[in-house]
Amino acid sequence: MAASNHELDAPPWLRVESTLMATARAIRKAYAIRFQGLELNLTQASLIGFLDESGPITQTQLARRLGTGRAATGLVINALEKRNLIERRENPNDRRAWLIALRAEGQALVAPILEIDAVLRAELRAGISRSERQTLAALLVRLESNLAGVFEDEDAAGESN
Repeated sequence: MAASNHELDAPPWLRVESTLMATARAIRKAYAIRFQGLELNLTQASLIGFLDESGPITQTQLARRLGTGRAATGLVINALEKRNLIERRENPNDRRAWLIALRAEGQALVAPILEIDAVLRAELRAGISRSERQTLAALLVRLESNLAGVFEDEDAAGESN
């Protein structure tokens, strides 16, 4: 059988997926560098942004928004709470779940977070048209959707163990 030059036949480190992963790592690193002055990482800044948009919400809702597990989100909440940027409040609708809310100190970081994000997004998008970004977004959503079955399989396997 003759060797193929097709991208799908290439080793994993030469496929488009490796480029996606490397790009995601580079984006996270760029945000880490830019948020250093605020002593925040991307996850912490995102959590503060979500709270600014939504108002007080539960840890489960925050985990869903961040795309992380409840335990990982809890660690982020704990770190921000120690810095007095957020607080846990009683939930009048559910005594079992706390509401996570911004404190004034956290609210003061929203404008600088949004400014850093806007500048970095402009840098990331330089030379990429709106149409190209829309195409890329649609492809990424399709890739993510294609992976949903993998997660369903894992969830089902975990339930049977």
